Amino acid sequence: MTSVLFVCNTNRGKSQMAAALAAKHAPEWEIRSAGVQVDQVGEPGDVNPEAAQSLARCGADMSQGIPEPVDAAWAAQADRVIIVGGADYDTTPDNVERWDIEDPSSRGVEGEQRMDQLRDDLDARVRDLIARLEPQN
Repeated sequence: MTSVLFVCNTNRGKSQMAAALAAKHAPEWEIRSAGVQVDQVGEPGDVNPEAAQSLARCGADMSQGIPEPVDAAWAAQADRVIIVGGADYDTTPDNVERWDIEDPSSRGVEGEQRMDQLRDDLDARVRDLIARLEPQN
C-alpha cells in the first residue's frame, strides 16, 4: 500500500485539501496530513471552512479533518512526504517532494474563487502524484 504524508504549516488548509483529494482519487492509499507549526492534535473539523466548502463542491471531504503535528517516525517510513507550500520541514531527501503553490491572492483573486483555484492546482498535482506512484501494469 502506498503511503503519503502531506505537510504544511498549520494543517488547516493546503495539506488537508491535498490529503482529501488524494483520498478521493486513491482510496486504497494510506494518506495523512500534518503541520509543522502544530503543537498538539486539534479537534475534528478545526480546518479552514472555505477550503472545506471548496472541496465539497468537487466531491472531496476535509470537513472533519483534525490538525496534527508531524510524526517524524511516520514521515520517515512514508513512501512520499509532500511539503505543500513554504512549510519549513526536512526529512530524508529521497522521499520528500516540495510543491511550491502560488496563492491566487497574490494576483488579487480572493474568496471562493481563490479557494477553488488552490483546490484545482492541488487536484492536478495529486493526480500527477498518483500517476507517478501507481505501479505500472
